[in-house]
Amino acid sequence: TLFGTTLHCNELIDNMAPQLKVLGVTGPKKTAAPVATGKYYPADDVKRPLHSRKGKKNAPKVRASITPGTVLILLAGRFRGKRVVALKVLESGLVLVSGPYKVNGVPLRRVSSTYVIATSTKVDVSSVDVSAINDGYFARSASTEEDEFFAGDAPKAAIVSDQRKADQKTIDAALMKAVDAVPMLKAYLNAKFSLKNSDKPHNMIF
Repeated sequence: TLFGTTLHCNELIDNMAPQLKVLGVTGPKKTAAPVATGKYYPADDVKRPLHSRKGKKNAPKVRASITPGTVLILLAGRFRGKRVVALKVLESGLVLVSGPYKVNGVPLRRVSSTYVIATSTKVDVSSVDVSAINDGYFARSASTEEDEFFAGDAPKAAIVSDQRKADQKTIDAALMKAVDAVPMLKAYLNAKFSLKNSDKPHNMIF
């Protein structure tokens, strides 16, 4: 009886063998995808030089319309609305201009090309020598506004040195000759620029 039961079970297994399905085996075994390793980091900190702009000085980018002798319209600052003559572009990218001072009261000063309108009017400034004028020419004294604030005194008025007055006269003397050579240019520089509500600056040709 025991052996008969064993034979009966074996016969059942043999008869069911063609109908059995082996799950999980559908083809050749697939290789596992490679595991991505993390980024390598050194055990010790590696010192890298900090980025500095002291040694790098990119050339100033100034609009092509701003050249020595171009009449500019100032849009900001104390002299906004005034017309001035561009003398040269300094190393800092600022534009050296003059009124001349005798015409409209604008002295030698530096202005940003962002806040000016370049007009189509040109003046021959080849005879005006401004080679000695640079960014250091406009450097301020060691005392700062912060020191004056904590000192409790009233702000001191700007004092124009005798050297700057002499340079202003020399440059304006040569510049006035170029201005007088162009008809009605003196009156044009003296006139203040302004806009009305009905004016459309984007359609104007300066």
